[in-house]
Amino acid sequence: MTSTPGPEPVQDTGGIPGRPRRPPASPLVGTPDAERYVLEADVMRRRQLRSALLHGSSRTWREHRRTWPAVVVGVLLIAVALAAMAVVNAYQRQQQINKEREQDLGGSVVLRYEASASVR
Repeated sequence: MTSTPGPEPVQDTGGIPGRPRRPPASPLVGTPDAERYVLEADVMRRRQLRSALLHGSSRTWREHRRTWPAVVVGVLLIAVALAAMAVVNAYQRQQQINKEREQDLGGSVVLRYEASASVR
């Protein structure tokens, strides 16, 4: 029979059997002004977190590419172009409507003008 491999037994490298080992001592235990180093590390970590929150995944604002101004300018140019095309189209349509009205009315436009001039 073949045995199925199971988890390998954990080897105890010291200490009392059955009890977990204590974590190694902090590297700052023998360092003078250890508290100062801990506080400086905390300040640096907070600064990095704030920078990441404000500037995204890039490390600093200097590395952040400025693509949003180009996007805004592009959207504005497209909006202006669409507005200009709409105005030109509306002007041409109004000219076409005016021509159709002239053709439908024929000479009655002149008669109305003459009638309104004689009323005075």
